[in-house]
Amino acid sequence: MATPFTNMNPFFILLLIAFLSFNQTLARQRPISTTSLVLGMRHSRSSIRSPVSSSNSNKIPSQVLDLMEPLREVRDGYLISLNLGTPPQVIQVYMDTGSDLPWVPCGNLSFSCMDCDDYYRNNKLNPTFSPSVSSSSVRDLCGSPFCTDIHSSDNPLDPCTIAGCSLSTLIKGTCPRPCPSFAYTYGAGGVVVGTLSRDTLRVHGTSSSPSNVTSEIPSFCFGCIGSTFREPIGIAGFGRGPLSLPSQLGFLQKGFSHCFLAFKYVNNPNISSPLVIGDVAISSKQNLQFTPMLKSPIYPNNYYIGLEAITIGNNSITQVSLSLREFDSQGNGGMLIDSGTTYTHLPEPFYSDVLSVLQSLITYPRAKEMEMKTSFDLCYKVPYTTNAFTDELFPSITFHFLNNVSLGLPQGNHFYAMGAPINSTVVKCLLFQTMDDGDYGPAGVFGSFQQQNVEVVYDLQKDRIGFQAMDCASAAASQGLHKR
Repeated sequence: MATPFTNMNPFFILLLIAFLSFNQTLARQRPISTTSLVLGMRHSRSSIRSPVSSSNSNKIPSQVLDLMEPLREVRDGYLISLNLGTPPQVIQVYMDTGSDLPWVPCGNLSFSCMDCDDYYRNNKLNPTFSPSVSSSSVRDLCGSPFCTDIHSSDNPLDPCTIAGCSLSTLIKGTCPRPCPSFAYTYGAGGVVVGTLSRDTLRVHGTSSSPSNVTSEIPSFCFGCIGSTFREPIGIAGFGRGPLSLPSQLGFLQKGFSHCFLAFKYVNNPNISSPLVIGDVAISSKQNLQFTPMLKSPIYPNNYYIGLEAITIGNNSITQVSLSLREFDSQGNGGMLIDSGTTYTHLPEPFYSDVLSVLQSLITYPRAKEMEMKTSFDLCYKVPYTTNAFTDELFPSITFHFLNNVSLGLPQGNHFYAMGAPINSTVVKCLLFQTMDDGDYGPAGVFGSFQQQNVEVVYDLQKDRIGFQAMDCASAAASQGLHKR
């Protein structure tokens, strides 16, 4: 989730970055006649993005009906490959349901990322996009509705005014100047600075079309980012704003689904999580339970659901704050479902209640030293054997959402090993965290780690989200996303 800023100058950027740092809280070419898209993803980030308030969506016509791409799992999230430019350049970016802007790092040597850890600095995982070598690359113009949206303006003349257009060209709508530079911030403190560009995007069809056929999407609009703060890899925003990837492909009246692979497949190049966009994603889903999407009055582009209770073993915690299933008069509250936030976050005192029930049911010794080394509050030393899943030694955890929807977390989605076993013992920690600043924005977040081995369907036609526990590795194999 993100907030754009305009009229940027270097001094302001430094002040903004300093402020955000101080307040950091966590983190071949013919049209397809199909109706869906399937993509493949990878896994990454553990920060909470703050929602973006945006103007009404501008529907973009598209010939694409359904799409399928692979999502490859990396350390903190799931990556989707964007084929941009002429000739195509393949750039891997995070799939993020918590923001709108699609952006890629631009420039070979010029792209820079401040405060990015060595894992990303030394990893050649993600090349940068070079507009100069793409014959179809152009800057977006200041009169574009995308430019108005990225600058969060209610007046479509504002960006062209900032760009220095004359009054006569403003009135006639003929100013040829490019959209001014922008800054876009994420709730965990990340900042990206760059310009809006347009270029050809190529996507893949589903099984109703030959898999080797791609569709060209001309004039796809995205951020061409030259510098960032704590954002080393690009992002494909899947929110409901006009700039998001589903919006520009014409899928906001349809939907999409994903099935995230388990964490054990991190950095495995031979298997990808299936991401389906279009009719196929939302059809024939009778076996799923659907909970209604909550509509935030101030963050309409993000996906919210309502949490009613959590059951741990046979113990049901029903004293859930109303803020987790409704919004207050300022629009704060609800439970954000976000692929860009790794771990589920719960507000106090509900989070402490969950910890208390777990502690009363688990008899293994606490691993206090691991709790001190990590940001996790509940870690245990449990016996390790190669013939059994140690996750079964922990009580089950079930989330109960509005409309009587219950999702039992698959094994491995709550406690996870922090390292290799030592002396037949392994340390496992609860991968939930407390929700900081719970009085502002979402009251809680349902993170991607808890969505592993779960088919999640975003039915945008009926404003609902469906859940079904599933072996996502088997789903990937059935989609041809597992290389043996």
